[in-house]
Amino acid sequence: MKKARVLLKPSLLSRATTVFSSLSPSRLLSHQMETNPSSDSSRYCYDPVLRWDPQVEDYFNKAYGPDHFSRISKALTRPSSYSCIRVNTVKTTSDAVIEKLTKILNESEDGLKLLQSDGSSSPISKCQIPGLEYVVFVHGSGPHRIEYGSGLEGPPKEVLVSRKCAEAVLRGAQVYVPGVLACTAHVEKGDAVAVCVAMEQPGDDEGDWSVNMTRGTTLQGLPSDPFYCERRGLYIGMGTTRLSRAGMFRVPHGVAVDLSNRVFRLPSFHNVLEGEIFLQNLPSIVAAHALDPQKGERILDMCAAPGGKTTAIAILMNDEGVIVAADRSHNKVLDVQKLSAEMGLRCITTCKLDALKSVCLPNALSDSTTLVNGENIGSVTNHLSSNEEMASGRSEAEKSPEVNASTEQPSGGDDVSEAEIRKNKGRLKNGRGRTQSQGGRAGKSQGFPPNSFDRVLLDAPCSALGLRPRLFAGLESVISLRNHGRYQRKMLDQAVQLVRIGGILVYSTCTINPSENEAVVRYALDKYKFLSLAPQHPRIGGPGLVGRCEFPDGYVEEWLKPGEEEMVQKFDPSSELDTIGFFIAKFSVGPKD
Repeated sequence: MKKARVLLKPSLLSRATTVFSSLSPSRLLSHQMETNPSSDSSRYCYDPVLRWDPQVEDYFNKAYGPDHFSRISKALTRPSSYSCIRVNTVKTTSDAVIEKLTKILNESEDGLKLLQSDGSSSPISKCQIPGLEYVVFVHGSGPHRIEYGSGLEGPPKEVLVSRKCAEAVLRGAQVYVPGVLACTAHVEKGDAVAVCVAMEQPGDDEGDWSVNMTRGTTLQGLPSDPFYCERRGLYIGMGTTRLSRAGMFRVPHGVAVDLSNRVFRLPSFHNVLEGEIFLQNLPSIVAAHALDPQKGERILDMCAAPGGKTTAIAILMNDEGVIVAADRSHNKVLDVQKLSAEMGLRCITTCKLDALKSVCLPNALSDSTTLVNGENIGSVTNHLSSNEEMASGRSEAEKSPEVNASTEQPSGGDDVSEAEIRKNKGRLKNGRGRTQSQGGRAGKSQGFPPNSFDRVLLDAPCSALGLRPRLFAGLESVISLRNHGRYQRKMLDQAVQLVRIGGILVYSTCTINPSENEAVVRYALDKYKFLSLAPQHPRIGGPGLVGRCEFPDGYVEEWLKPGEEEMVQKFDPSSELDTIGFFIAKFSVGPKD
C-alpha cells in the first residue's frame, strides 16, 4: 500500500504560510507560554490524549503513517487557532464587518486579550485567498499555561464539566449550567475555580464507555478521590463562579462559571451580527466554491442542515436561481428556513426528504411531488413567505385561528382517535412544540425525477472524525467506519441520478476516515463510468490517499489511483492551514448509458 504524501505541496505550503502568516505565532506558542508553572504542572495543564479503538488506530496508522497520524490526533484535541467568518455580501461587505467586529472586540475584555502585547496589531484580517475575500479571520491564541494555584493557600476548587461542554468552551463558549457534572464541596458564588473535563472511561464490556459518575457528585480534590487521576492533564481554564454549588445543580440554565483565563482564547460570536455573518469552517466554504454555482441554475443540497453551505451557495449565485435544501429532519429543515430568513435569501426552497429516497421515477410522481425541471416548482412547499413571517416575528398560529384551535383538546367523537386525544392533552400540559411556536412548516417531498438539477451538493452525514476540538473517539470501530462508507455510497447512488448530463456533483465530508472519502470516490468512478473528477477552485487542500488497505479479516479497501489524488482536496488538521479534517471531491457528469 502506498502511504499518503504530506498534504501540502511546497508551493501550496509557501502560499498557505503567507495567507495565514498571522496564525503561525499562535500555533507555536509553546515557547511563549506564561511562566511560573504550577506546583503540579503535569496535573494542572491541558494535554489530552485521543483514545482510539486499537483496530481503528492501526487502520489510520497504515493510511497516514504512524508519525503523521500522531500529529493528526494531537491536532484534533485542539481548536483551530482562528475563527473563520463568512460575510453575507447580500447585506453587507467585509470591510464593514471588520469595522463592526473590531469595535465589538475593543469593547470586550475577551477581545482585548486577543490583541498583541503592544496593542498595535488587530486580531481581525481579511482572507487573501483569491475568490475568498469575503471571508474574515479572527485570530485567537493558545495554548496558554495557567497558574491555577496563584494566590491560593491550597489546591484550587474545581468544577468538572462534560466533554461536550468542554469542547464548546475550547471554541470560546462560557461554562453553562447544563454542562456542569460535579464540583468541589463548599463552592460559593464568586469563588475562583479550575475547570476540568470529565472524560468517558472504558467499561467492563468491550466498546462500553461512560463517565462513571452522576451529576452533582462532590469532588474531593485529593489523591483519594476516585476521579482524581482521571482529571490529570484535562484542565481548560480558571474562572469565577456565577453560582454556588447548590445553584449549579438547581437552576436549569445560565452561566455557571465566567472563564476569564483560558487555555485557548477564541472569541465567541453567539448572537453577534446575526444575518450579516456566519461562523463557518474554511473547508466548508471551499466546498461551496467547488460546486461553482451559476446564476439562474437549479441546485440541490441533499443534506442541507443547518444551512451553512446552502446559504453560501445562494450568496455565490447572488440569490438568483433555485436552491432546494433538503433534510430528513423536520426541525433541521426549520433551522435552514430560519437561517435563510435571517440572511435575507429568497432563492432557497426547503423540503423534508430522506437523502436515500431522493429519486422518484416519473411514473411514480404524484400531485405533491416536486417537479423542478419543469416550469412549475410549487409542489415543493415554497417557504419564502414563511421565512419572512419568522423574520418579522409573526407565527402561523398568530395568523390562523384554525392553527390555534388545533392545540385545544378535541371533544371526542368517531372521527377523533384516542392517540390524537392523548397528543392534544400533552400539548395542553407541556405547551406548544417547537414547530408550532416557531410557526414553521417543513414541506414533505416524495423525491425528484432523474436529471432534475444542474448541480448537486452531497455533504454527507459522516463519522465527523475531522471536527475540532475532539476529546473522545473511542466509540468508532473498523466495522462502524466501513458502515459509514456504505451508507454514503447509497446516498451517492441517488445523487448521481439527479444531476443532468453536463452537470456537477460535489461530495464532501468532515472526517479523516478514508472509508468515507477516497473509498467512496473509488466506488463512484468504478460504478459510474460517465463520472470523472473535475478541477476545483480554489484549491488549497492537499491530495488524497493513493493505493489500498488490506484488513486482517480479508476485506480490501480501494482508494485513489495515481493521478487522481491531485483532483480531490483533503484538509489535514495538522497542516499549516490549521483547519478541521475535511474532504472534497468534484465530479463532472458525462453522457449516461
